[in-house]
Amino acid sequence: MLLISEAEVEALLDLDQLVDSVGAALSELSAGTAVLPMRATATGAQPNSYLHAMPAHLPRGGALLTKLVSVFPNNRDRPTHQAVICLFDPSNGTPVALMDGTYITAARTAAGSALATKLLSHDDSPVITVIGTGVQADAHVRALVRLRPQSRVVVAGRSVERARSLAGRLGEELGRTVDASDSVEEAVRVADVVCAVTHADKPVLRREWLKPGAHVNSVGHNPDGQGEVDTETIRDALVVVEARSAALAPLPSGAADLLQAVEQGVLTSQRVVELGELVNGFIPANRDQDGISLYRSVGVAVEDAAAASLVLSQAIQHGVGVELAL
Repeated sequence: MLLISEAEVEALLDLDQLVDSVGAALSELSAGTAVLPMRATATGAQPNSYLHAMPAHLPRGGALLTKLVSVFPNNRDRPTHQAVICLFDPSNGTPVALMDGTYITAARTAAGSALATKLLSHDDSPVITVIGTGVQADAHVRALVRLRPQSRVVVAGRSVERARSLAGRLGEELGRTVDASDSVEEAVRVADVVCAVTHADKPVLRREWLKPGAHVNSVGHNPDGQGEVDTETIRDALVVVEARSAALAPLPSGAADLLQAVEQGVLTSQRVVELGELVNGFIPANRDQDGISLYRSVGVAVEDAAAASLVLSQAIQHGVGVELAL
């Protein structure tokens, strides 16, 4: 079995190829050929902390794996999401690789948002706003500037100091200007694409702040709150998810804001579109030029399968990793 470290995973994972691979995995999922069981969850010792087991099988992609991911939102000296991924030979069940999943979790989540932005936003989107200052904010800025290199990027968050620090660091590392806003509302009002990447227990953006035709990516997950997105946005938006079964699953797995909208009669499962359906050519009847769209992600293991398969292929090709005998 091959052991692949976080540094090796980051070096091997091609982020442009990852967007296409995530699209192929979600296409397979929506076509009904992928296997995606419900995640199993155990609560942790910290408040709102969880350990998730997330298996998946992509027959066309040739991937069989499970990810174990811990979510400890109160962590300050280490990531709030930490993960390992174990891949198996789909033909005989032999474990073939164990790799870090922390970087993969951040990268594949941002890749899903980039894919949704590519399919749902306008090509000339001049302003991208990212709400949040953590790992996912970093990953989303990197993914979105690759997709929309001419766009202005604005970072906003609960802490103005952290927003300025993140914007400054990313500007230096990416060799481009990344602005910080003192106001989340002002940052959303000017945005054509909004990425909400927080652990907020109540909405961080409001429907009245969104421009006509705006696209929203929301990936934050707090099962003990109301979610990142207000009900009015969900009411008016074309709502897109990775998988209806995952996004509308009972808490703590599903999206709290979507479930709340369903309870209030604002949203039905029939109105929810899967991202893989868009990849497969489905055109929603209720999408228009000035209408808003919402990609509400909860993260699914077929995305991890897509990323881990890319890493393993590159590791084998370049002789990276350490062979272990179990």
